[in-house]
Amino acid sequence: MVSPVGLTAATTAAALRAGITRVRETRLKDSQFEPRIAGVLEEEHLPPLREGLVEAMKRMTSRHRRLVRLGACALQEVAGACGGPLPLVLALPEPQPWGDPMGDAFLEHLQSQAGVEVEASSHLLRQGRAGGLMAVARGLELLATRRARQVLVGGVDTYWDARLLAHLDAEDRLKRRDVADGFIPGEGAAFLWLGVPGTAKRLGREPLASITGAGLGREPGHRYSTEPYLGEGLSQAFQQLFAGLPPQSPKVRCVYAGFNGESFWTKEWGVAYLRHAQRFETEFRMEHPAEYTGDAGAALGPMMLGAAAVGLRKGYREGPCLVWGSSDREARAAVMVQSATP
Repeated sequence: MVSPVGLTAATTAAALRAGITRVRETRLKDSQFEPRIAGVLEEEHLPPLREGLVEAMKRMTSRHRRLVRLGACALQEVAGACGGPLPLVLALPEPQPWGDPMGDAFLEHLQSQAGVEVEASSHLLRQGRAGGLMAVARGLELLATRRARQVLVGGVDTYWDARLLAHLDAEDRLKRRDVADGFIPGEGAAFLWLGVPGTAKRLGREPLASITGAGLGREPGHRYSTEPYLGEGLSQAFQQLFAGLPPQSPKVRCVYAGFNGESFWTKEWGVAYLRHAQRFETEFRMEHPAEYTGDAGAALGPMMLGAAAVGLRKGYREGPCLVWGSSDREARAAVMVQSATP
C-alpha cells in the first residue's frame, strides 16, 4: 500500500489510526491563483521509471506514468506473499470526457516497473472510486467458482494531473478558499492478496482478516446524470451484501466510509444506512480516511479495506467492518471484513 501518509500497509494504517494528515500546498495554482491543496507523495518517495520504460512510455500521459510508479511500489509489497504469477483484478480511474488517461499497455508497464509478473487472465476495471471494491467482489467470485485459488485485487489512482484538476476546479468540486463543499485531491495504490479459506496457513502465513461478502449497486442519478439523485445505488449494494451473509451474522461495529469531503455523498449513505439500520450496532465507529490522505479515487476502497484488516489483526478495530465506496458515475460497492478465524 502506498499513500500520502505511508509507504506500506502498516505505516499507512498506523498513520490513519493516529490521525496524521499529509495534505499540503503544492506548486500548482487553483483558479484563485492560490497554491492547490492536495495529498500527493513527494517525488523522492516514488522510484523513477526503470531504464527502458522511459522510452516505451514516452507517448503515455503524465498521469499514466505516475500511476505506473505508484502501483509498482504497492504491488511489490504484496508480491512476496504470492509465490508466483496470480490473476490480478485492478481498478483504475474512470475515463474522462476528453479520453481515457490510461494507455492499453498499462498492465504491461506496471509489471515491468514492479518486476512482478501476473497472469494473462488479469484485467482492469475503469470504474473510479467504487472500482477497488468492485475488484474485491470480482476476486471473491473467482475464488468461489474455483477459477482461482489465489488472486490479487487492488486499485491505483491519482488526481495529480493538471488537466484533470483544472476540469474539476471549473466545476467547483475542489476545496479552495471560496469553495467549502469540495474535496482535496489525493492519490495512492493498494493491493490485497485473497485466497480460499486455509490457503494462507498452507503457505505458512497468517491471514490479516476474512472478507465475508460484497455487494454492488448502480446509481441512476449519479453526479453527472440528469436522473433524480435518490441514493438507490449504495442501498442496493448494502442489500446485496447483507443478503449474502450467513444467518445470525454479527452487526456492523465499524464503517469505513467512502466520503471524500463533498456533502453530495452523505445522502446516499443516509438512505443506505436507514434502510439497513437493524444491521448496525447502536454505537458503531465511523472512519473516513480521505480526510487525512485526500481523495485516493480508485485506490480508496482497497486502502480502507487494508487499513481495516490491519486494525482487526492488531486488535484496535472491532469487527465486522463495512467498507463502502461510490464513484462519480453509476458504480457503488460495499465489502464486509472481520477478524480471521483462528
